[in-house]
Formats: sequence, C-alpha cells, structure tokens
Amino acid sequence: MRARLVAGSGALAYDLLTRLSEGDRPVVAVSDEAEWLEAVTENVPDATVHHGDPTEPSTFGVVETEIESVLAFADDPARTAGIVPATAEAFPDALRIAYLGSGDADARAAIERDADRVVDPATATKAAITDRLSEAGSRFRNLRHVFAGIESPLSIVMHDNPDPDAIASALALARLANLAGLSAELCYYGSIAHQENRAFVNLLDIELTNLEAGDDLSPFGGFALVDHSRPGVNDQLPVETPVDVVIDHHPPREPVEAAHVDLRSDVGATSTLLVEYLQQSAIEIDETVATALLFGIRIDTDEFRREVCQADFEAAAALLPAANLGTLQRIENPSMSPETVETIGHAIRNRTRHGPVVITGVDDIQDRDALAQAADRLLNIEDVTTTLVYGITDGMIHVSARTRGADLDIGEALRDAFGAIGSAGGHADMAGAQIETGSFEATGFEADERPLVEIVDEIVTDRVLDVLEARWNRQIRAGTGEQYHVEGEDDRRDVFVFPPDVESIDD
Repeated sequence: MRARLVAGSGALAYDLLTRLSEGDRPVVAVSDEAEWLEAVTENVPDATVHHGDPTEPSTFGVVETEIESVLAFADDPARTAGIVPATAEAFPDALRIAYLGSGDADARAAIERDADRVVDPATATKAAITDRLSEAGSRFRNLRHVFAGIESPLSIVMHDNPDPDAIASALALARLANLAGLSAELCYYGSIAHQENRAFVNLLDIELTNLEAGDDLSPFGGFALVDHSRPGVNDQLPVETPVDVVIDHHPPREPVEAAHVDLRSDVGATSTLLVEYLQQSAIEIDETVATALLFGIRIDTDEFRREVCQADFEAAAALLPAANLGTLQRIENPSMSPETVETIGHAIRNRTRHGPVVITGVDDIQDRDALAQAADRLLNIEDVTTTLVYGITDGMIHVSARTRGADLDIGEALRDAFGAIGSAGGHADMAGAQIETGSFEATGFEADERPLVEIVDEIVTDRVLDVLEARWNRQIRAGTGEQYHVEGEDDRRDVFVFPPDVESIDD
C-alpha cells in the first residue's frame, strides 16, 4: 500500500503524524532532529522513522515504501523551501503539500512555486473560523449536542430494503456517533436483495441489524433516520417512535419532527450530506466509509447524471483519495441470480404500452430489487418516457417507476396514485410505492374470481394512467384499443390498435 511521508520537524509536523497514523495508509517520517524522531518513535508506534537531512534528495534512498504524498512541514519556511525540491527529486510522482509558515517572504515564494499545494496558517485559521460559524458548522454542532443527550445504543434506521446511499449514510452517521461516545447499530427492515447491494455490504464487511415488524425496540436509547424522514413511512417502525436525528435528501410531504432535522432536497444523495458532517468533525475519513459514501453518491446520482449538484461533485472529490476503487469495481460487477434474471424477463414479456408509458407486472416476486432493474431496462424502449413495474409478494404490492424527458415528477405522481391506499414517493425521475392488497377495499373494487395479478394490474394501471393523463392534460389510453399478441412469439408487441375515431395518442 502506498504511504504518506512527513518530512521536517516541529509541533505541527508531530500532530500531523499522529493524525495520519490513525488512517488506513502507512506513515513515514524523515527528520535530522533526533529528539523529535525519538518522540515520534515512542508515541506514534505505527510510523516508520528515518534519520537524515530532508533537504538532501539522497536521504530518501532509505525509504523503501512507495510514496503517495509528501508533507513538508517545518517551523522555519527556509527549511521547508529546501525540503520541497529534495522530495520532488526523490519522489517525482508524489503529491507535495507544504507548510508556508510565517516570515521570510523569499522562502514562502519558493514554497508556493515548488509545492503542489500549500498550507498558509493565516488563511487556514480564517477559513476554519468562518467554516465553524457557517451553516455547516452550526448543523454539526447541533448534531453533536443531540448526540450528547442520547444513551447508547443509538439505532440508525435506514429505509426498507436499503440501497447503497442509505447504507453508506448510516455507516457514516455511526462513525460520528462513535466520535461522540455513542455506540450505534445500523438497522433496517425488509431485505437486501439486489446483487450489487449484497456485494456492497459483503465486500466492505458492513455489520447490519435486520429488524422485523413488532421487534422490541426498548434496548435502543435513541433513533436516527437516514435517507428517509418519518417513522412508519418506508420503514416498519411504529409511527409514534420518537426520533432524535433525521438526515435526508428527499423532499418531505409532511412536517418532520426530531431534535436534529437536516432535509436538503437540492443535493443528489444523502451521502453527500454526511460527507459535510465528517469534514466538520475534522476526523480522517477511513477507507471503508469513503468507499461506501462514494458508491452511495454514484448510485443515487446515476453516475452524476441525475439530480446532481456541485456539492455532490465536491463530496466525491473529497472521498476519492481515501476510497478503494478496486473494491468499487468488484461491487459493480457482481453475479446476477437466476431469480433476478427470471423476474426481469417476466416483466419484459408482460409489458403493456400506453403511448409513451409502459406498465408491467410480475406475480410472486423473489427479488424486489429486480423490479427497479426491469424499470430501468424498459426505459430504453424507443419513444418510451415512463415505466412502471410492480410485483406481488406476501400480500404486498411493490411498485418501481422511472421517467425520463417526460416533464413529470414521478415521485409526486405515485404519491397521487397510491398515497391514499399505501405509501409512495421518491425523486422526480425514479420512485416507488408499497400497497397492501387488503387496501383494495378502499378503491371500491369488488373482488371477483380472476387471478390476483389481473385484479392488481387493473387497479394499478387505472390509477397510474388517471394521474398521468390529468398531469399531461391529454389522453394516453385509446378507448377500446387493445394490445395484440403475435402468434408463436413470447413477447407482447408494443403496438396499439386505435379505435376508428382516434388517429393518434394526442387525440
């Protein structure tokens, strides 16, 4: 593993070594001050130390480890000015960061010329004070204050069937809780079925607690919600559960109550918000957390193509140096289970098209996350702008929807369609819903002898198309038109037969 090298001496260099040694990369110290090296050896046992003049390139010949970055930190700017070119000659590919110090304008000018990045004490002090007084600093202080009033353990609850953004956010919040002296458990209801999500949890060795409805929650001293904002909505907590912390990037539909509430829908991922908290805490983001948060941002922004903002890019850039890109590559190329392939294939074969909208259902699903994968794939059909895929399991209907270039907020559309009989919501271009089959009584539908999947298809299709037609102010169902199936072929054709008096979708 590539190491970080600190060349120089002094109190600041010592503190820097101490902090770096808590990270996940090896640390090397080079100095010609024997007493300083002795203190490092006694108090920073994980550091590798070498005695020699750091202003001489030949000194670094004893360093056998590949160096990723060099930090030239000496109290005297003239000495730092000599260290920078010496390390540049010894490690030409390493990032060079230097401390400017104060006084000696010529030395400071030389450091600024030769180093890749500089740390100016005056600028850093001003920035630190300004940052602590900013909104970000205020949010972090309030979170820390709330943590101080909670007894261990804290239950950090993700939304049902959590995705990488929720898992990564919970992991980061647990690190912040630990910093405040709180133990924390990462909790979720449902399952983690998507092959990428399973690989994500397994490869990063993230310990999660799978709760079931009705579990005794009294052992927990407090509750935090990440990537959703209300107990009992997209989780199976009792609705009366008192919540201490809420951090989410989804717009709330109703008021959210908690001691610390951070709802910012202008960012692409909750992981982006947690990066800000970690930066405010001044702790080094370790490899596991950095890798998790980077993956969470990439997934929720669809590789920085969906609802992304400057903060998402900045957060990803801050995580990149510490993240394990090799692990990310392994997460993104997992094997797909036969059940997932079958669910996606079933959804594609059963599709029905209504102008630019494709709706399809799968009975008795084994893999709920396959519905989202099917919705993504169906969106690639020519001239299709909106897809909705539903599946039925254990008396629950799960819906996944996508839209692209349709002047439509699909999250709001699903809330309008299913909010009265279930729970629904999400983003403008991707959303989901859950409806208990027993809720159909609220629709006025009288059950008959047809298979459940046919009854569900009728209700889901009618409610969704009613909402879409109202929002678009045009008809997308063509009266008595009907889908036709080509004899001898397994797939249903995306061709609509219009009644004689209807000439186009817009009619």
